Amino acid sequence: MTGGDVLDVAVAVCLIVGGLLSLVAGVGLIRFPDVISRMHAATKPQVLGVLFILLAQAVSLRNGADLATLVLVGAFQLATAPLTAQMIGRAAYRTGRVRRDLLVVDELADRDTDPGPTG
Repeated sequence: MTGGDVLDVAVAVCLIVGGLLSLVAGVGLIRFPDVISRMHAATKPQVLGVLFILLAQAVSLRNGADLATLVLVGAFQLATAPLTAQMIGRAAYRTGRVRRDLLVVDELADRDTDPGPTG
């Protein structure tokens, strides 16, 4: 096997792993019972799947401009997906769409009833 063949195998493995992780995220969105579980499925495996696909593209392309673009895409994905999930979770909690019996610790219950600083 030459060096090009090894890189092709690495690209194929990264694409398959990334695709499977994205598939798992999609199945989790359909199968999980509540918003909090779906929020977890939408962020964790999906972001990791996208990063594997970006890694496969980076190994395949090996061009400076393409690598910079892929790094930016990965950075924005890492920055926006958790933030979006947190905002969706908070909105679901405030509108009462969260099953409170599934929560181990309800940290937002104290914040929503807290009147604020009394200094």
